[in-house]
Amino acid sequence: MRIFIRLLILFALAVGLAVGARYNPGNVVLFFPPYRIDLSLNFFLFLLLVVFVLIYLVIRAIFTTRKMPRKVALYRQAKREKDSNKALREALKALFEGRFGHAEKAAMRATELPDNASIASLIGARAAHHMSQFERRDSWFAGLEQDNAYKVARLVSMTELLVDQHQPGKALEAVRELNANGTRHIQVLRWALKANQQAHKWQEVLKLVRTLDKHRALHPALSQRLRELAYEDLLKNQGHDAESIRRVWYEIPQADRKSAFVASTAAAAFNSHGLFDDARGIVEKALVEEWDERLMRAYRDAAASEGSAALLSQIEHCEKWSEQYPTDPELALTLGTLCLRQKLWGKAQRHMEQALSDAVDPRTVREANLKLAQLHEALGQPEEAASHYRQCAIATML
Repeated sequence: MRIFIRLLILFALAVGLAVGARYNPGNVVLFFPPYRIDLSLNFFLFLLLVVFVLIYLVIRAIFTTRKMPRKVALYRQAKREKDSNKALREALKALFEGRFGHAEKAAMRATELPDNASIASLIGARAAHHMSQFERRDSWFAGLEQDNAYKVARLVSMTELLVDQHQPGKALEAVRELNANGTRHIQVLRWALKANQQAHKWQEVLKLVRTLDKHRALHPALSQRLRELAYEDLLKNQGHDAESIRRVWYEIPQADRKSAFVASTAAAAFNSHGLFDDARGIVEKALVEEWDERLMRAYRDAAASEGSAALLSQIEHCEKWSEQYPTDPELALTLGTLCLRQKLWGKAQRHMEQALSDAVDPRTVREANLKLAQLHEALGQPEEAASHYRQCAIATML
């Protein structure tokens, strides 16, 4: 409809001009001695219009020519941006698809645009890392060192990739730089935790676990396991003396001391330093919270000296526990071992034979046979002792 109206207006103007020109008797005289030119007014107006159009076109051409270099530059810039953005999208897509070689090549093309160079370098570094091209990865990161806007992104990525490469020393350097920069968000703490764990810096692991627990950023099972590993390393430190191992133990929070793993590890550490009274106290308190065979083994290793009140107290404790756990082989073996030490031959033999009948673990079978062999030797029964020694040797080979 619009086209029809426009055509109608155009035809009306043409008719109007034609009618107006027909009834226009005027003329124009151009006089330039010795020349004289006579023109009709209509033709003069037509020539004037043509000259105006020509002048307009010439001026337009001049301005367009002057703007041409800028337009060409803008066109080339737009093309570079388009190609770089396309390459950046391809690099991201290839990285997520696991096509790391293609991702790195696309990232290289994307760096041709300065605005995309930093993010493309991060993609290239990750792609090179996944191809185990660590020198190339480091060169990608080196190109980002002057870009402060991407400093945090560079350091966090370096921490993650160095932890994955099992380079905790370099990873912790990046973490320290992040901390100096004031960056301590959850993901950085997680990578710092893994780096310290790889470096066996268990004091730092404990601090980070507690921090992450406050933010609920660790699964409870993982948090518990990391704390156990840290306590195990601290308690088994060969540089401890009696006082230092006590200090380590009392620095462990009360809630964590109830863990069977932590308590058994601590008891074993105390036993290795000859602190049997401490070991027995730790086990007895822990068994109130949770029954565990590892605790019973530590309790057996912490047996007091023959004829002492402490040994009799141990036997009483074990007899009380045996009412609750009558078929526990470790408990029966422990009670038999304590009775053997106290030279209660009949009770010792009965409990160790019970342990042998209920035991499934080769370690328990081996130890029960060994203790029975020692008992028969003490009773002057060499044949029975030899039989149990043979059974002990068989269990050792399993």
